[in-house]
Amino acid sequence: MAGGIQVEGLGSTDIDNQAELKNSPSIGGLGLELHQRLSKYYGRLDELEDVLANGLKRPEVWKFESCVAEKVIKDWLDEYPALTIIKSWLVEDEDAVQKEGNIVTSCKLANGQVIYAKYFIEASYEGDFLPLAGISTIIGRERSSTYNESLAGIRADTKYTQFDVPVDPYIITGDPSSGLIFGISPEPFGEPGSGDEHLAGYSYRLPLTDVESNKLPLYKPLGYDPAHYELHRRYLRAGGKLYTPRLKGIPKNKTDLIGSEAVLATDLLGMNDDWPKASSQERQRILEETATFTKGLIWFFANDESVPADMRNEWSRFGYCLNEFPDNNHFPRQLYIRDARRMLSDYVITQHTATDRDHGGDEEDPYPVAIAYWPTDTHCARRIVRNGLAHNEGFVFKEKHHWRPFGISYRALVPKRNEAVNVLTATCPSSSHVGYGAVRIEHQFYELGQACANACDIALARGNLAVQDVPYDVLREQLLKQGAVLDVGLVGKPDFSVLGF
Repeated sequence: MAGGIQVEGLGSTDIDNQAELKNSPSIGGLGLELHQRLSKYYGRLDELEDVLANGLKRPEVWKFESCVAEKVIKDWLDEYPALTIIKSWLVEDEDAVQKEGNIVTSCKLANGQVIYAKYFIEASYEGDFLPLAGISTIIGRERSSTYNESLAGIRADTKYTQFDVPVDPYIITGDPSSGLIFGISPEPFGEPGSGDEHLAGYSYRLPLTDVESNKLPLYKPLGYDPAHYELHRRYLRAGGKLYTPRLKGIPKNKTDLIGSEAVLATDLLGMNDDWPKASSQERQRILEETATFTKGLIWFFANDESVPADMRNEWSRFGYCLNEFPDNNHFPRQLYIRDARRMLSDYVITQHTATDRDHGGDEEDPYPVAIAYWPTDTHCARRIVRNGLAHNEGFVFKEKHHWRPFGISYRALVPKRNEAVNVLTATCPSSSHVGYGAVRIEHQFYELGQACANACDIALARGNLAVQDVPYDVLREQLLKQGAVLDVGLVGKPDFSVLGF
């Protein structure tokens, strides 16, 4: 779907929405143009321009409904009639991508079409094209020692969205031999700092509303299993507090359930690890299982007798949005793929790239094509047993890490020369698991896509250059003419004093 997760529920953007940051000055190029078009649709373009001109912090002007984003993006694409959009996956075959040496010549789609091109840009969340093109990738979390990252690998002490009360994980309380309740993985905690192939938890970015005229009441899904929410019951019995929907300034009174609002939200930890390598059928199974769990969870919140009445009543006020996803019974069609393959090239974005120079960070890279202005942010990867209790493991966020905005290097978008000279990626840049957490924001993907397209344009105009040989000064000039923001010194820094450090 053109528009990615922004047309699948993500309407509460990561722009100016944290106390310590104001990252809107870093948005430029196509990322900014999208928001200008959205604001024009809502009749608030003057307000957005006021925010930009006067350095104001108003998170609500950056928020939108997914149905509106879908319409705006479609209308935007329709302005370019020469643009051909083919809706198909790569064929599931190890020969789907053809090469001559280190030059990719074609790729075959599941609908039978073969696409020939001079250059290819991988712009999916999964990065399926890259390994088929013989390009090095990695899935999961590196060891802390790989890049000397203190936040990498298994977390010795996960604080964000951690259980705040003791919850027994066993089917028969206190009896490990009885097995584990749903949602708890049997794997051992492991060694802090060691790596694995676990991914940040996926979820649906689900919009709900309390506007009666636009509301489909919550319903019990087919396949609802009350046992899948035993962990939530035990958390409540232990004194934990579950969350309720929050309106976040999205037009027409909509929520955006991000997946990590609380200890037990809609992120399904450890249950999406197979996604990057899965077949289309297996991915469909994961989609459906996650949808059933998510619909069941909010039904549970609104109806189960174990949930306090005031909380049930609050959830019952909300329903699915009638003007969202009418082709899918008003439920998102795609998951939020927070983490999948990452390219592994000669240059790698790491924790040090995203760390302030005064606290040991790397020097600024001289080849920026966009600015990453977001903390190192990866959702929990596992829900396991630790010391006999349920434990969420892996969140990296609000860690008293002195992160900084940084220029995303063009070098992170191109593969190793011996692997391919005519492939770039906008969404799976060469990065560590921690480094990717600072890059994976939607408006930044727009800007990286714009950089990739311009690099191809320059390479074609100069006789089919290798993407590694595109002259940066020409690329930079072209991006600046298109409104890109490339000077990290002009966008400000986070204010950690508001967080107490």
